[in-house]
Amino acid sequence: MSKAKINIIFATVVLGMLMAALDQTIVSAALPSIVADLGSAGHMAWVVTSYLLAEAVATVLAGKLGDLFGRKLLFQISGAIFIAGSALAGVATSMVVLIVARGIQGIGAGGLMVTSMALIADTIPLRERGKYQGALGAVFGVTTVVGPTLGGLFTDHASWRWCFYVNVPIAIIMIVMAARTLPHLRAVARPVIDYLGIGLVALGVSSLILGLEFGGNEYPWGSWQIIGLFVLAVVLLTAFVRVENRAKEPMLPMRLFSSRVFTVSSVLSFIVGFAMLGSMTYLPAYLQYVDGATATSSGVRTLPLVIGLFITSIFSGQVVGRTGRYRYFPVVGMAVMALGLLLMSTMGHDTSVWLESLYMLILGSGLGLSMQVLTIVVQNTVPYADLGTATSGVTFFRTLGSAFGTAVFGTLYTNQSKTALEEAMAQSPGVSPEAVSNPKLLRELPYEQTKHIIDAYASSIDHVFRWVVPVAVVGFVVSWFLPQVRLRDSSRHGAGDVGEGFSVPDSHDRVVQLERAVATTVRKARAEKPIIPELLAASGSTLHPDAAWALGQVYLYSKEGQPATVHAIAYRHRLPVEVLAPVFRQAVEAGLLHDDRGTLTLTDEGNTEVDTLRVGWRRWLGDRLDDWNSEDPTDRELLDKALSRIAGKLLDQGADSPEVSKG
Repeated sequence: MSKAKINIIFATVVLGMLMAALDQTIVSAALPSIVADLGSAGHMAWVVTSYLLAEAVATVLAGKLGDLFGRKLLFQISGAIFIAGSALAGVATSMVVLIVARGIQGIGAGGLMVTSMALIADTIPLRERGKYQGALGAVFGVTTVVGPTLGGLFTDHASWRWCFYVNVPIAIIMIVMAARTLPHLRAVARPVIDYLGIGLVALGVSSLILGLEFGGNEYPWGSWQIIGLFVLAVVLLTAFVRVENRAKEPMLPMRLFSSRVFTVSSVLSFIVGFAMLGSMTYLPAYLQYVDGATATSSGVRTLPLVIGLFITSIFSGQVVGRTGRYRYFPVVGMAVMALGLLLMSTMGHDTSVWLESLYMLILGSGLGLSMQVLTIVVQNTVPYADLGTATSGVTFFRTLGSAFGTAVFGTLYTNQSKTALEEAMAQSPGVSPEAVSNPKLLRELPYEQTKHIIDAYASSIDHVFRWVVPVAVVGFVVSWFLPQVRLRDSSRHGAGDVGEGFSVPDSHDRVVQLERAVATTVRKARAEKPIIPELLAASGSTLHPDAAWALGQVYLYSKEGQPATVHAIAYRHRLPVEVLAPVFRQAVEAGLLHDDRGTLTLTDEGNTEVDTLRVGWRRWLGDRLDDWNSEDPTDRELLDKALSRIAGKLLDQGADSPEVSKG
């Protein structure tokens, strides 16, 4: 494909990732207005939790279904589901309808995220893929953290409903672009889908979150309903473990937990998601109720958290990339995160904007230090056979952590605010219940009249942050058990890429994960020096680099089913024909190419040399990825097959820019 078409495909994929990531947090600044409009403040957390939970389950299913039916079709269907959920959320007249709509949105979002990453692997040439995947990860990260600001803008200048309506035209454009640009590809082998395992973990986690959400709110903690939900969660999750131990292709192989690195990284990913989404969901509510900020300014004022996260994420990635040392970043990150949460639990109406911003900066810095290395270190320790499931497993735990964090934050907030607001209203005559639940009406009243209400909100949200500090402390203790292992060169090269730090829901396919490592390695090698001479040395070929490049170009045209002419090749590379003509003429004279009135084809000797170059690619990759060696013969065999396939793909996608002389 041409560069222009690749960029159009990438733009289509970015639209899908942008919407899916943005809707994780876009409602946070709008939640107070949603509660004021629809009521049911006790169910506020579920507006976010239902989305995250549905997304977590959908990401697991979407990868397999994309293999089964084709990524293009699944991308379009996911977009249509996202449109349906967005439209329903926009017209919701009750909190229950909104929560259901958000769950539908989450299903579509999970499909969009996973198929977006898979489509990059399907359509972007391997040696260019690293920068596109990094850019897509950066889009995921940026849109996730600026969501509150955009949600505030829509809420103040239109309506909270436009947080959802805005998705509809964008998603329609995306589906139309996908229909016109995306190739229709599907896996050759029919995938085995662990439906039972996925169903059990979805129901088990949902039961657990429902118990946490309803406890002390809808029902007393000791009631049969809450105890029943917790018992049901234990039964379902226990059954999930048993099923995974017997499944042919388990969603989450239990053997992964025999690795201390995977177990510790999964726990830390869960805690990072817990703290990040939980705090980002309730910070705008605090700023609106306590500080009297508008929805827009409440989103803007959370930016210090984002800035801290970005700075430390980039810093830690750069250090890990240069040194390979990562162990103490999660340790320090969890400590800083606990400090940030503790400081935020002291905020009140008299806390200055600058001090609040400093506390958010500290919390964001802790999150950034913690989240950057977890996926990288897991990929360095699991066998190649488990590379895809381990990578997707870590991101799955972070998404689950986000859902749990939002639910627990919501439960703590609701249980505390219910009593605090009742007492405050008794001390605030003349303040209507409508004003209490609506931050816009509340800030229009004199402070002397509303100070007890404001203090009640402040103490409720402080209570939430105070109780989450122990979660970060647990993470700090667990992080000390993360061992230091030698990082593969390919992982170190990608560590400084800010997009990698956000752990986008990724492909379960181990070959795709290996191709990512190869793409990073090739990109790094190309930046240092030309690859063709190294390939020739690795293959033992005596060809001159110019001749090798010329053979590669003719081979590439034959793979595309197009006639290879000097004029066409020169046009593709934006080079004068006079520069390239001598190179191809010399190859013809050497018996490597046949010239039939300007159309070039490979001779038998030329085909032999191309096969030699393929061997060179395989040997070159083996030398660069020698730290992927496995002691398990079966795993080694799988890796060898994958590398041979990748070597062929690299050859099929063309070589470096021509190294030709003008003589």
